[in-house]
Amino acid sequence: MNTGTPSLLYLSRADLVSLGGASSQPYVDAINDGLTAHARGEYVQPLKPYLRWDGADHIADRIIAMPCYVGGEQPVAGLKWIGSRQHNPASYGLERASAVIVLNDAQTNYPIALMEGGLISGMRTAAITAVATKYLARSGFASVACIGCGPIGRMQIQTLVEQFASIKCVYLFDLSKTAAEKLKEELSGNFPTVSFVLSASAKDAVQASEVVVTATVADAPYLSFEWLKPGTFVSNVSIMDVHKEVYEKSDKVIVDDWDQSNREKKIINQLVLEGRFSREKLHAELGEIVIGKKPGRESDDEIILLNPMGMALDDLVCARHFYHLAQSGKVGTQLPLYG
Repeated sequence: MNTGTPSLLYLSRADLVSLGGASSQPYVDAINDGLTAHARGEYVQPLKPYLRWDGADHIADRIIAMPCYVGGEQPVAGLKWIGSRQHNPASYGLERASAVIVLNDAQTNYPIALMEGGLISGMRTAAITAVATKYLARSGFASVACIGCGPIGRMQIQTLVEQFASIKCVYLFDLSKTAAEKLKEELSGNFPTVSFVLSASAKDAVQASEVVVTATVADAPYLSFEWLKPGTFVSNVSIMDVHKEVYEKSDKVIVDDWDQSNREKKIINQLVLEGRFSREKLHAELGEIVIGKKPGRESDDEIILLNPMGMALDDLVCARHFYHLAQSGKVGTQLPLYG
């Protein structure tokens, strides 16, 4: 950090976009670095607390504090503070989730940056799917299903299409037909060489696809193992969508971080408490596959499930990337810490 009077670099969403934050490659690169650090133990990441109070009517109604330290050549510490309300879009015309990320200098522990976190949060989640798809999907796959057509679904599909030229068709389904139609129109305009198809049901979309992404706010499972044809890779981004049998019958189950995934009564945690799943039955944490410690896909017929709970480490490595870009490009607003 600069010596002298302490200050914070503030980066708005528009600042991040000006630094390349609307495209997938910076996030994919950063997530590769982050998962490598995770697999090598170069991090400190306490379990994230969930803040809820009376009036939280949905599983998505909460604020989460996500702290982390990431070591390596450019050590950094920080926190993502992310809030969500299921009624925000309908009641207030706002995105469901909002976030800020604070970065701290790892030598002095002083805060050095504050940035809008919603864009980073969504795009880094999509980058996790993209990195996993490289190792876990069948080579040359051409079809993708996206269940849930909100902002997270849009970022997921944008990232996959940008990263995998083999994709020819994307099947979209949302309980809101309007949301699905809107996403189809947007994606078709941005990616004219890909066919975007509105599916009549989640089952139809899943059965037609080689890669499946869940991006919903579901609070109970609906996706059955019988929907999955041999060779399917499922990125279960929204965590609660997949029935317990899928964990038990899939050839491989992967998480980003076991301790983060096995909590909060999510499906994996329920299975562990019921004695039906364990860390021993887990194939790998994703970083272990990235560094070659564990294998990814080993045959075309394997059904593979990724359960990415989401890590503060993911946010920190992406925020670190944009912080350094902003410094070199003199982007953002300096805020004096003491006035």
